[in-house]
Amino acid sequence: MGLSNLRYAKSHEWVSVTDGVATVGISRFAVDQLTDVTYLELPKVGKTVAIGDEVGVIESVKSTSSFYSPVAGEVIAVNDAAVQDTGLLNEDPYEKGWLMKVKLAAGAGIDHLLDQSQYDAQIASEA
Repeated sequence: MGLSNLRYAKSHEWVSVTDGVATVGISRFAVDQLTDVTYLELPKVGKTVAIGDEVGVIESVKSTSSFYSPVAGEVIAVNDAAVQDTGLLNEDPYEKGWLMKVKLAAGAGIDHLLDQSQYDAQIASEA
């Protein structure tokens, strides 16, 4: 997956869209801030989500954080492998560690999200 093609929420979720389906995860920056992820709670398949909805929980040795939906639509898949082995998220948050797939709602898009350069500027200001 080309990272330059991803879009990002200010809350550090990333999105990649193919054929109206958004794959969603959290960025390497977010994983590094959390340190070792130890537990994931993801939404149920079939759940309808809106932009900004809290859809899950990510626990690490350092803290517990909410996971928010950066897009609107219906959850059509979750990464059960990452739930069973949180090391996948620690190791590879963009490929093996994706969190959910959302069929975008009619008219929904990702134009409201940050591009790579905007996200890089945000994380530089937070570091």
